[in-house]
Amino acid sequence: MAGNAEQNVVIVGGGYAGFQVAKQLSKKLDPRRYNLILINSRSYAVALPAAVRFVVDAESKLEETAFVKLDRIYANGNGETKVGVVTSIEAQPGVPGGAVVLANGERISYAVLILATGSTSSGPCAIPENEDDVLPFVNAWRQKFAKANHVVIIGGGAVGIELAGEVKDLYPTKKVTIVHGGNQLINATYGNSLRKGLEKRLHARGVEFMFNEYIDDIPEPGVVGVTTRSGKQISDADLVVSARGGHPNTEYVTSLGEDTVNGHGFVKIKPTMQLLNHPSIFAVGDIIDWNEQKQIAKLMWHVPVIVANVVSFLNGVAPTKKYAGAPEIIVITNGKKGGMGYFGFLGGFTLGDWFAWLVKSRHFMVPHFRKDLGY
Repeated sequence: MAGNAEQNVVIVGGGYAGFQVAKQLSKKLDPRRYNLILINSRSYAVALPAAVRFVVDAESKLEETAFVKLDRIYANGNGETKVGVVTSIEAQPGVPGGAVVLANGERISYAVLILATGSTSSGPCAIPENEDDVLPFVNAWRQKFAKANHVVIIGGGAVGIELAGEVKDLYPTKKVTIVHGGNQLINATYGNSLRKGLEKRLHARGVEFMFNEYIDDIPEPGVVGVTTRSGKQISDADLVVSARGGHPNTEYVTSLGEDTVNGHGFVKIKPTMQLLNHPSIFAVGDIIDWNEQKQIAKLMWHVPVIVANVVSFLNGVAPTKKYAGAPEIIVITNGKKGGMGYFGFLGGFTLGDWFAWLVKSRHFMVPHFRKDLGY
């Protein structure tokens, strides 16, 4: 498809995936032919990994650095950020181009559309879309953690583990219990060395565990005590926090047809990262239907594929660059000074507290995040 004057290239979502794609495309698209538009619910991006700290620890003051404006990512000013929420997509299968519709009724046409809306979280990491609600939300959670005597965290994945570490950093004497559906922390993607190593580190700080258990309903505020699905009681739990895994933020995508996403809401894509029946729509990041753990590190492999294929498509050349997966890499913190890392290559290996502190625990990579956004 050849580009005509002022066609729109639209990116939906200004998180890690969206702004990285916008940043790279701004270097490659001719502004005389294309308008690059990034649509995000807020005027700034959020360093979401840091949420586990800034919702617990007011002293960290991370809210002053972890929210970064999306106004410096465009090369030579080649692009614009638009604050809004996309509620639907207008497109015909097999026909290039279409339009997105925003919550306020505005309609924006596109020559190429890139979906990068990431995951929606629950509990303290579910940062509100409305900017006016963000700081009150953060402060409310800080007060909840400060007042609690026994914090019960639902979910022993990365978020649950990191949240437990943050609570123990600030409040060493508070009781913390992780309730996890598996028989070990995180999941079987990762080796026993990481899973047992993290359990040992948290146990040494007084964190307790209930494995092979579930909590289906979070008690109302003020209610003390909670019961697991199997009937076990935690009678003194006065703050029950959801740290369950995120869900793909793709409800708006179903406007293209229910078969556009799989049964879990992930967007079905070709290896070129194009939607199956919509060649001018691409998807990137946590929302794609691909058998891999959903992590920021994957973007090192996602973004080059998307950018190359979008440029090819706009130049009338069939996209040929294919995504073939990426190694599993994760660093999980245990407060400000500890944690572990896992690298799923060379047979899989782990690194301990010093490495985790160096790359993530001390600052959750917020300085790098800010630099990436031009600050």
